[in-house]
Amino acid sequence: GSLSVHGSVNDVAMCGGVPRYLSLALILEEGFPVDELSRVAASIGRAARACAVAIITGDTKVVERGKGDGIFVNTTGIGFVPPGVAPSPRRVRAGDAVILSGPIGLHGMAVMSRREGLRFESEILSDSQPLHRAVQEMLQSYPDVHCLRDPTRGGLASTLNEIAELAGVGFRIRETAVPVPEDVRAACEILGLDPFYVANEGKMVIFADPRDAAGILKILRRLPETREAVEIGHAEPAPG
Repeated sequence: GSLSVHGSVNDVAMCGGVPRYLSLALILEEGFPVDELSRVAASIGRAARACAVAIITGDTKVVERGKGDGIFVNTTGIGFVPPGVAPSPRRVRAGDAVILSGPIGLHGMAVMSRREGLRFESEILSDSQPLHRAVQEMLQSYPDVHCLRDPTRGGLASTLNEIAELAGVGFRIRETAVPVPEDVRAACEILGLDPFYVANEGKMVIFADPRDAAGILKILRRLPETREAVEIGHAEPAPG
């Protein structure tokens, strides 16, 4: 439930927007347990209140047993972009600093380790969390951030590849600077995965003028959601 809220809130935040409203649609498989539906709904409510967003419209559909995989939750976020804020992949240029808001791979490996029955010294927990307040704090001082992106499906590497293609640049990333929790690294080795391609749900990548990098990091490291933010590399001219 909370994941559906955080996903749309963060989508709005990556546009530089302040999220305010959500639509919510449920697709339920016939026979889906009412107590599980209540748990999901309660999780949605708690997350929406914590994010200060209102659920203003929605819909519910029921599909035949065996054709709905239990439950699907579909949300759409609406927000407002402050004047002077216009992050876009096409604004990224050679020399830009690349900042990552924290450790990668937690959400994807939390899901996959549970599915595969893997056990570690400490449980791998999803990093699902809202980022809109951290974005707003940053943009108050640095409204000209060039681009924001949350590295969800496909992970950090896919996000960088997508931005590189859209902006016509390349990226030089210091692999050792990218924080990967040891449990995530161990799970990836067991499953034959690269943590750079594992999904995240509570992290963002920031592309900004290198002169602003130190100030942006100072702001982010004051906030609980982004206290482990780190500069991981820079943009450069696209390879010839």
